[in-house]
Amino acid sequence: MDDSSIIIIGAGNLATSLGVALKQAGNVPLAVWSRTVESASLLGNRLGCFYSNDISQLPDAGIVIISVADAALPEIAAEVAGRYPHSLVLHTAGSISMEMLQSVGCSRYGVFYPMQTFSKARCVDFTTVSTFVEGCNSEVTELIRAIAAKIGSRCYDATSKQRRYLHLAAVFACNFSNAMYAMSAQILQKEGLPFEAMLPLIEETANKVHHLAPNEAQTGPAARGDKSVMDAHLAMLDGDLKSMYKYVSEYIINNKKK
Repeated sequence: MDDSSIIIIGAGNLATSLGVALKQAGNVPLAVWSRTVESASLLGNRLGCFYSNDISQLPDAGIVIISVADAALPEIAAEVAGRYPHSLVLHTAGSISMEMLQSVGCSRYGVFYPMQTFSKARCVDFTTVSTFVEGCNSEVTELIRAIAAKIGSRCYDATSKQRRYLHLAAVFACNFSNAMYAMSAQILQKEGLPFEAMLPLIEETANKVHHLAPNEAQTGPAARGDKSVMDAHLAMLDGDLKSMYKYVSEYIINNKKK
């Protein structure tokens, strides 16, 4: 079976960016599956390929990439294993072990985990993405690396245990920092100020850690130990925002570079 022929199971944020990246690299997926015809058709039409909400109706393929919610992954992987007993089956999850695929009946399996934040409305350039891979054997690992190379992604080997910690670290670096942006927007909106004013600050904060360790790049009243400013800020806040300000400030104080 042709190991360059790919089917994508899922039509969400990562599946969309990955499908578009494969198409741009000249390797249009053969088909897309999603639980609903509506979501399958959106991505299938975007890629110009077959789509369905029935796995049994999908064409044969050498590689099946499953990109669905973690909770749904074991059930869908089992269905994929039944339909594609000899194909290479990959999942894209950060927190689920490679061995899960073996446990549901996959004979050739591995992990293709691009560590990035994805949204359907904004497709990611995979040449800027670090992808962590793991295969059930050396031949499979090389095939997964070839997929990453095809779309220009930087590729690193990572075990299932390492990948869980990568995912945990990514939650702090990405999801929690974005929640902080939402809190900042909430404060600004209340006073009729635009969040766009924060963008140069956010960009410089991110740029600094290309050159400095995060602990060295830390600034602000907590890093300075400026209690009077922190007390004034706390007096302006209430509820969750006050609790968050206090907790994060204490973390910065306790962990500031000596």
